[in-house]
Amino acid sequence: MDSWEWNKIAGAVLGTLMFVLVVSFIAEGVFETPLPKKPGYVVEVSEEQQTASAAGTQPAAEPIPDWGAVLPKADTAHGKDVSTRCEQCHDLSKGGPNKIGPNLWGVVGRARATHPGFDYSSAMSANHDPWTLDKLFVFLKQPQTYVPGTKMSFAGLRSTADRIDLLAYLRTQSDSPIPIPAAKK
Repeated sequence: MDSWEWNKIAGAVLGTLMFVLVVSFIAEGVFETPLPKKPGYVVEVSEEQQTASAAGTQPAAEPIPDWGAVLPKADTAHGKDVSTRCEQCHDLSKGGPNKIGPNLWGVVGRARATHPGFDYSSAMSANHDPWTLDKLFVFLKQPQTYVPGTKMSFAGLRSTADRIDLLAYLRTQSDSPIPIPAAKK
């Protein structure tokens, strides 16, 4: 091919790009949408949330369940169903592979950020305290809030019942599950 052919090809590509750009500008002008006169949906905010937001404080923390009372009643079958959300990124089988996240076999009671062969974020690796039921309960609600800087992009489980059932199920996924604590009186 001689240079004249290459010039025609380059001209055709540039001409097409310019045509698309001009059509885009014209379409934006013709189909411009005006802003609504009133919002379509108003988010209700309680006075407590407004006060907390104005003061720069967090709303009251959710109470931690009495594990001795709730674990014996927890629905591990429902917890297994909830765990399918975890299994998008984690494997739950004994000796299973790390996926996007580390393998979760034996996670309840295991030191944080210690599963072999997984590259944890520096935020997660900063603390090696064991994953207690209390810590996992709070973490699973909002992972990025509990461990700012974690690589885990999961939005969290808002439902208290889902988290309790999931933790009851995860507790059973171990060679030696942690004992159920005594119920508080």
